[in-house]
Amino acid sequence: MTPTIRPATSDDVPLIARLIRALAEYEKLAHEVRFDETVLREKLFGARPFAEVVIGEVDGVAQGFALFFHNFSTFEGKPGIYLEDLFVQPEARGSGLGKALLSHLAALAVERDCARLEWSVLDWNEPAIGFYKSLGAKFMDEWTVMRVDGPALAQLGAQAGS
Repeated sequence: MTPTIRPATSDDVPLIARLIRALAEYEKLAHEVRFDETVLREKLFGARPFAEVVIGEVDGVAQGFALFFHNFSTFEGKPGIYLEDLFVQPEARGSGLGKALLSHLAALAVERDCARLEWSVLDWNEPAIGFYKSLGAKFMDEWTVMRVDGPALAQLGAQAGS
């Protein structure tokens, strides 16, 4: 099995959508998938792309993806890459595709003069945690993810300028 990585194009949106849904099923979060493919296409490939996607293939067959975007470290004074989603189909696990996707992103980070590559992992996902640790990833235990969304986001935004 030979893994290869290629940049996604707008023609890949149906594939990306399928892979996102497969990831959500694996993470037991399918009920949270709400995207519209037309909007997804615009946000990924429109006039102002908000993220990038690479497709992972094994022997020419799409088996995974990574969706990522740039963040910025004020302490480092440099950008970073934040990996929002990484997914490899169960039948392709063990093929080296997951490592190839992460290696590709690490190479992009180096090429783009980024300070780091970061992502989150669900605390119950022991196979992924073990895999990430084997690549040299470390836990950032002193940090807690915070989120404002839905009505709370709208309410907070409505307070702007007041």
